[in-house]
Amino acid sequence: MQEKYNVTGMTCAACSARVEKSVSALPGVQACSVNLLKNSMVVTYDDKTLSGGQIVEAVEKAGYGASPQRPTRSAAAPSPVDEAKKEYQVMKRRVIWSFVFTVPLFYISMGHMMGWPLPGFFLGTANAMIYALTLFLLALPVAIINNKYFRTGFKTLLHRSPNMDSLIALGSGASLVYGVYALYKIAYGLGHGELTMVDHFTHDLYFEGAGTILTLITLGKFLEARAKGRTSDAINKLLNLAPKKATVVRGGVEMVIPAEEVEKGDLLIVKAGESIPVDGVLLEGTGSVDESAITGESIPVDKQPGDKVIGATINQSGYFRMRADKVGDETALAQIIRLVDEATSSKAPIAKLADRVAGVFVPIVIGIALVSMIVWLLVGASFEFALTIAVSVLVVSCPCALGLATPTAIMVGTGRGAANGVLIKSAEALETAHSVNVVVLDKTGTITQGKPAVTDLVCAGGVAEQQLLQTAASLEKLSEHPLARAIVAQAEARNTEFLPVERFEQIPGQGLRGVIGGQVCLAGNRKLLAANGLKDPALEALQNRLADQGKTPLFFARGGQLLGAIAVADVVKPTSKAAVEELQAMGIEVVMLTGDHSRTAEAIRRQVGVNRVVAEVLPEDKEQEIRRLQQEGRKVAMVGDGINDAPALARADVGIAIGAGTDVAMESADIVLMKNDLLDVAGAIELSKATIRNIKENLFWAFFYNIIGIPIAAGCWYAAFGLKMNPMVAALAMSFSSVFVVSNALRLRFFKPRRRPVEETAAPAAPVCVVSDASLPGERILEQTQANQTNGGICMKRELKIEGMMCPNCVKHVTRALEGVAGVTGVEVSLEDKRAVVTAGSEVADETLKAAVTDAGYEVTGLQAYEG
Repeated sequence: MQEKYNVTGMTCAACSARVEKSVSALPGVQACSVNLLKNSMVVTYDDKTLSGGQIVEAVEKAGYGASPQRPTRSAAAPSPVDEAKKEYQVMKRRVIWSFVFTVPLFYISMGHMMGWPLPGFFLGTANAMIYALTLFLLALPVAIINNKYFRTGFKTLLHRSPNMDSLIALGSGASLVYGVYALYKIAYGLGHGELTMVDHFTHDLYFEGAGTILTLITLGKFLEARAKGRTSDAINKLLNLAPKKATVVRGGVEMVIPAEEVEKGDLLIVKAGESIPVDGVLLEGTGSVDESAITGESIPVDKQPGDKVIGATINQSGYFRMRADKVGDETALAQIIRLVDEATSSKAPIAKLADRVAGVFVPIVIGIALVSMIVWLLVGASFEFALTIAVSVLVVSCPCALGLATPTAIMVGTGRGAANGVLIKSAEALETAHSVNVVVLDKTGTITQGKPAVTDLVCAGGVAEQQLLQTAASLEKLSEHPLARAIVAQAEARNTEFLPVERFEQIPGQGLRGVIGGQVCLAGNRKLLAANGLKDPALEALQNRLADQGKTPLFFARGGQLLGAIAVADVVKPTSKAAVEELQAMGIEVVMLTGDHSRTAEAIRRQVGVNRVVAEVLPEDKEQEIRRLQQEGRKVAMVGDGINDAPALARADVGIAIGAGTDVAMESADIVLMKNDLLDVAGAIELSKATIRNIKENLFWAFFYNIIGIPIAAGCWYAAFGLKMNPMVAALAMSFSSVFVVSNALRLRFFKPRRRPVEETAAPAAPVCVVSDASLPGERILEQTQANQTNGGICMKRELKIEGMMCPNCVKHVTRALEGVAGVTGVEVSLEDKRAVVTAGSEVADETLKAAVTDAGYEVTGLQAYEG
């Protein structure tokens, strides 16, 4: 089983390494990961061999505290955010009071050397005891205020697991002890008339060093705590999204209750401006819902009865009733928070180097400090000089920077991904993604929309578009086939009247037959037409031509005469081509896997530009293709959305699931894209590269700082260059090394993926009806021509100047209104220019276009036509 624990008392990477080592040594522990940034530990263990109590006991024996994390829905339970704020406030008070005593301590101790004005009773050998006692009484409160360093430092030292606090305790403690020793020497000198001794020890008290070291390190810890709090901003925002109240209808009575008390199946009311309390289904009414907090999509989504709604999203306008389907930990928001929390609690492989160093870092530093002190004493230096060297070595060393280098970058990176609708489920996945060199894409629902749509209406000579669509839709309305639903949807969009059908039957492998108005009507493939004596030499050419474009033609006949064909296709998403180009620009090979016919797959390949296609594959074949690529030494990312993609997602080095896909696919994946946008695949890889680059920068500076700082503090360059580090300077440098690492990680908060201009490469907004007058003797021929002719007329472009558009949602409404006009084949709306460019046949009147925009609630202030 896997269990999460809160760990107390950790202050640096040596602490986390010690805890991890102690727990990992227990029998039955399979994995242990300690997070210094979050003071947490995740342990995977065999509960038959080991208990949680034994794990807690092992942590306590190592000198730290531990307690299991218990999930709770109680509002009174303290959150990690509240705990962090509390710790920050405590640190703030410590800093303020430390400076209250350290400023006069520093001024008095350095005043006589710097020529600063001081009261006469602090000056001269006769006043040495007053001077020394004053410094001692100012340094003592600083030590008491910051006693945590001594308590924790010496405790861990006794447990033979010294940490950063041990270094601080030894360094400042040695200074304080020596200062007390000097105090006694001054008293002895004054009592016995040895004024030389008094003068010597008055200048070597070290109280100011001890107090300043503690204050500067506490200042660094305060700045570090403030910066660390900002690393989880994105996660805190997610936590704050959780709605506090819900309006529920129980027993016919409306009542407002806390959101956590909503139960599955409850009927809820959501008004304009309110947050949706839980996940569910809209039952009555409509709404325009802002889902940006969950999906990252900035444009509000219009919701109708039957649509799913997500908890914590905001109903911007409208009023509706909904049924609660997922509550508590089942909601999308709760799942996102859980995934992000698990990712930030996990450890990236790159962190292992820092962990290995941190495990032996503090003992080595203590050894270097002792050796440095002994060497300087042996070469004839004074005890005071040797002590200064030892204290500087202890204080300048910074295991904190090593411990924070990886988790801070991981937390900020995963938080930034979550804010953009990219959920990264583990630190290992985040690291692996940066080295991906092959991306394998599923076709249906990933590259394409996942549901068929009508793309072309091809009419026989003398057949009207309305006649073809009406006959086709009347027959297909009785079928449950996905292609049939696409034709029915097109007819409904054009307000086509459905005709009654008699003696309806489905013919397996061929299509449909029925009687409309006393005439036998057929709908299906070429086999159905051939079986009923309708032969056309152009049918096969037409079918091949449409198949080359990735489309499936359905043929229709009535009363023994061909009416035409309707082409249906699963159209490519608008951003798919741009996403493929973005991945290729990053040096990544893009492969498409699909179970579709090779000709259809090749058509999609040409549209989006993938490097290679593997068609007609079964689910197990997808997994084998991933395995084959891995055997070639490639790092493979698999992108899919269906149950049949789950084996391939699990096999890939990085599995990426489209958010609207199945729960199985999302569970099998390492990264989940909340939007159905392939551009987020490139964004996720870019984020991975940026995060790993940031971690490497942090580790470099952490190692570089210690490699340079420790030799200087040890006096290695004193003989040659006279370079020696004062303990106070060492304390300042040590403090700001950690602040620097955390601040560098915070730069990831401003990460934005590159975005190439997206070309709308999907199918036309409205299907094109093409009429052919060509014929062969005794036969009627169907011929598909270019899409710049509509019903035999010339396509015209009209530019409409539109007032009243205020946001992307307005653009969507205007686009839909114009696309709904019969004969319109293309619409481009610009919010910035306040205009719409419409491509339509010459038979579409200007007034019709104006009326469509006006009915949508906007004003047309000008219209200009030109030939397309």
